[in-house]
Order: sequence, then C-alpha cells, then structure tokens
Amino acid sequence: MLETVKYLIGAAGPSGFGSKSTAEQVTSHCPELHYITAIITGATSGIGAETARVLAKRGARLVLPARNMKAAEDTKARILSEFPESEIIVMALDLSSLHSVRRFAAQFQSLNLPLNLLINNAGKFSLRHAISEDGIEMTFATNYLGHFLLTKLLLKNMIETAEKSGVQGRIVNVSSSIHSWFSGDPISYLSFINKNKSDSYDGTRAYALSKLANVLHTKELAQRLQEMKANVTVNCVHPGIVRTRLTRDREGLVTGSCNNLLRCYTSKTCKYQWKILFRLQ
Repeated sequence: MLETVKYLIGAAGPSGFGSKSTAEQVTSHCPELHYITAIITGATSGIGAETARVLAKRGARLVLPARNMKAAEDTKARILSEFPESEIIVMALDLSSLHSVRRFAAQFQSLNLPLNLLINNAGKFSLRHAISEDGIEMTFATNYLGHFLLTKLLLKNMIETAEKSGVQGRIVNVSSSIHSWFSGDPISYLSFINKNKSDSYDGTRAYALSKLANVLHTKELAQRLQEMKANVTVNCVHPGIVRTRLTRDREGLVTGSCNNLLRCYTSKTCKYQWKILFRLQ
C-alpha cells in the first residue's frame, strides 16, 4: 500500500526518480548518444514515441520498424522538426507475421549497422479474437512471438557490436504486471485460443499470457547471456499506468473516461524503461 501511495504522489525511489520523472530528466546525465543505434518497436505512439523522441534528442541513430508506414513517417517528421540533425530510418515490420519479422531482420542486417539497443515495446490488447497468418492467436503473436523471433535474429549483431565498441548492449522487453493475472497451464490455454473462436475468448487473459511469456523469455535469455559472458543485458519492465493507444480496439466513452481519470495520477513518461536503459550497470 505504501509503495502504491509513493507511486501516485510521484515520490522519488532509490534511483532518484519517481512516477512523475520524465525521460529527459532520466537521461540528463548522458546527453550525447551519437555512438548508439537503437531499434524501437511501437514507436509511432505512446511510450515508444517518447522513447524515440528523447533518444533522438540525445543523438542516437534510430531505426523505427512499423506496420503502418505512414504513421512511422509522421513520427520521423515530428522528431526531425524538433531535432533536424537526427538520423532516423523507417522500415516495414508486422510483428504478428513471422515472415515479416525475418524480412525486417534481413533488411536491417543488409545495412551493416551496429546495434546497441533493442526496445521491444510494441503491444496489442483486443477483446476480439483473431488469428495471425501463422495460425497463432493475434495478441500472443504480436506481443510475444514476433518480439521473440526479432530478438533471436538480431542477438548476434548486438553481441558483436558490444564486443567491438566496449559499450554494453541493452535489450528491453516491455511487459506488464498483468502477467501475474494468468493462472493455469499456459501451453494448454495457448492451444485453446489458437483454435477457439467462440464467445469464451477472454482478451484480458490472452494479454496476460503474452506478457507472462515476455517475462519468462527475459529470464531465460538473461541466464543464457550470462553463460555466454556476452556484454549484453536483457530486462523486462512494467511501465506503470500510462495512457497509450494499447486499448485502441476498445476506445469509447468508458475507456476515455478511465484514461482521463488516470491522467490525474500518472504521467505519460517511459521512466521505468529509461532507468533500465541508462541506470542499471
């Protein structure tokens, strides 16, 4: 209860930052990131957009993969209007499609760029049941499977970049505390929602399962990176209560009212993500 009160009032924690801290404040100690190349999924709105904006302000080269290329180009234009010297590359990526993920990874590798940061931020939450082109329930395919494959395909590049540059690589998987809401056998439930299209589909439980998978992936990958003695870390973060377009499939009066209420108590920053990127050693 005490921690919840501290969060709501924005009290600073051990890091010196609280729920009202902004990304610019958290990164103020590292004003020059011109040597950094970052891939940020879900950068066209919400947490991802602010992450991209502040990384650009600090000088990092950005790669913005997106399903909606117009939205990505608009994001690029907004950042360039504020920071004209930014280097921003927009590329096509549909995380729900394994073919699209493989194509993006191959195209990125063909650019012969280093890779220091991989921020797996994109997310989907929907009450409507849908199946991806690969036969996987859409929320699980987008939130977990696509990011899992993306990380796997880019990991060698990240390890090599860290070895050559001496700069620790960072992988951030944006999850949610909702992962703890899932109970039962995840494999059996995934098999069920991959096939079932009836009214029994529970979008919240499907979302919780995808976020649990993010957490388990992070823990396993962290252990393997340590065993490899790779100079790359991976962390999983809960971003707090942030108003984004995650619930775009259920926008309406009730959702809008809840979002407006939450704005009274929370900030639209990506503070937890930035602490992981720039504060953990």
